[in-house]
Amino acid sequence: MKTFKLLMVFSAVAILASCASMNKTQKGAVIGTAGGGAAGAVIGRASGNTALGAIIGAAVGGATGAIIGRQMDKQAEEIAKNVPDAKVIRVGEGIVVEFSSSVLFGFDKSNLSNDAKTNLDKLVKVLNAYPDTDIEIQGHTDSKGSMAYNQNLSEQRAYAVSGYLITKNISANRLTIVGFGETLPKYLNDTEAGRSQNRRVEFLITANEKMRAEAEKEAS
Repeated sequence: MKTFKLLMVFSAVAILASCASMNKTQKGAVIGTAGGGAAGAVIGRASGNTALGAIIGAAVGGATGAIIGRQMDKQAEEIAKNVPDAKVIRVGEGIVVEFSSSVLFGFDKSNLSNDAKTNLDKLVKVLNAYPDTDIEIQGHTDSKGSMAYNQNLSEQRAYAVSGYLITKNISANRLTIVGFGETLPKYLNDTEAGRSQNRRVEFLITANEKMRAEAEKEAS
């Protein structure tokens, strides 16, 4: 059984690598069908992108996943249009929204700047328009400083963002907060440019139970 699941996972990875013409919705259906959490773990580690892995791991797949993917396509387009300072990545059945920490915080700070609130207000408008999604907020740092200090800073920043979203009528039930400190860099830490990019906050947007149930009903 484990061998079968692994074959399905690696088949999905191979398909995604070879099918550049597939859109994100179609890729999501393939990934979800291929093994959900197992695929997410493998692809996340292979790509060095834990957000990617987490979203793939939460995938439903099949026709239901394709319907969710179409809804995520629309939401991602609106975020990209309305929040130009954010990096928006569509993958499978979810969305990753990445903010450089410099957009949200002063250096070595965890309190939101006025510019940060302006950017988050733009994102909030879209999040409130799509209430049937869950949002994981991840804080990340570069490798400067001690691991304990960076872990605490990443958590403080994630909590600061979460707290602000709640004041803007985003339900706390939709939010999960995670601080990763310096442990999950996406960029090289041996240059200032890389360290700057690693100081980031990521939003992982996925379907909640209501959206999944409605998509499953539509698919059937």
